[in-house]
Parts: sequence; C-alpha cells; structure tokens
Amino acid sequence: MAEYTSNRVIGNREVFIRAHQGDITHTDTHAIVNAANESLLGGGGVDGAIHRAAGPELLEYCRGLNGCPTGQAKITPGFKLKAKWVIHTVGPIWKGGNNREHELLASCYENSMKLADTQSLESIAFPAISCGIYKFPKTEAVDIAINVSLNMLGNSDSIRRIDYVLFDEEMTDLYIEKLSLLGDP
Repeated sequence: MAEYTSNRVIGNREVFIRAHQGDITHTDTHAIVNAANESLLGGGGVDGAIHRAAGPELLEYCRGLNGCPTGQAKITPGFKLKAKWVIHTVGPIWKGGNNREHELLASCYENSMKLADTQSLESIAFPAISCGIYKFPKTEAVDIAINVSLNMLGNSDSIRRIDYVLFDEEMTDLYIEKLSLLGDP
C-alpha cells in the first residue's frame, strides 16, 4: 500500500506528517477525528466505525453534548479506542459549492486542531471529512484538509504529528499526490 511520510520543520519545531490507507480506529495518535453528523450519535462510514470500536460509552457521552453544528468540533474520551480522545467534527454536505461548503470544511480542520492544541495533544489523525456520503469534491477537500491543517501546525503549541488515515486507495493517492507536491523540507 502507498504511504507518504515526512518530517518537516514548521515554526520552530519538527513535525511528522503521514498519509496512508487504513482504519482510523486502530490509529495510535492521541486523538482521532470523527467525521460525525450533527447529532453526534453515530451513523455510517467513519462515524459508525468509531462508535462501534469505542463502545457504548461513547454514545452515552455524546448524548450529553447536545449535538454539534456543521464546521464546529467537540471532544470526548476515546473509551475503548487506542486514541485517548475523539474529536467529533461535522463536515458540510456538498450542495454545489455556493453554500459556504469550502469555509465550513476548513472550519472542521481548524476547530479540530484548536481542540487538540487546547488539550495539549501531540498527535492527531484525520479521515477525509465530507468525502463519503456528503459528496464533497475529493480534490478540493484534500486541498482544504492539507492546507488548513498544516497552516494550523504553525500556530500549535503542542501538535507534532498529523496522520491522514484514508479509507480507500483513491483518497490515499490524492493525499499522497498533494503532500508530494509540497516537496521535501
């Protein structure tokens, strides 16, 4: 399977960036990001997989959060996951591109990174937010994901590792291509 790894200096510190195909529920980062729906009560795709792997405690905890608006993020314990934390963010449903979808997707990555930094987490794993059933154009989503998350690294006091954990080969190849275009530091 294809994989991209790079050590870069961003700001005054070294960071590790990785993109690969895999199951985000098995990722050993401090936090994994859940591409959730507004209810935060589980669903299909990544959201359902995270809820199943974390166990019923995650659903119970999420019930007390009263949902999450699109573009925002909330954090919960990881329960039975390897990751200690789950950052739930709600990506936009693609409606043609004239309904703030780009701005809202960028907010998902920005707010997830801010939450991780607030918790002093050193590593975070992202799925391809809004690229499944929400039908965000994949190339545009990859550009937003990488540009926003890498820019946020420059403002982070704690994050030293970002993993992009992708479900299929097509998304993995898109991430690897985009990251490779950034060149080696």
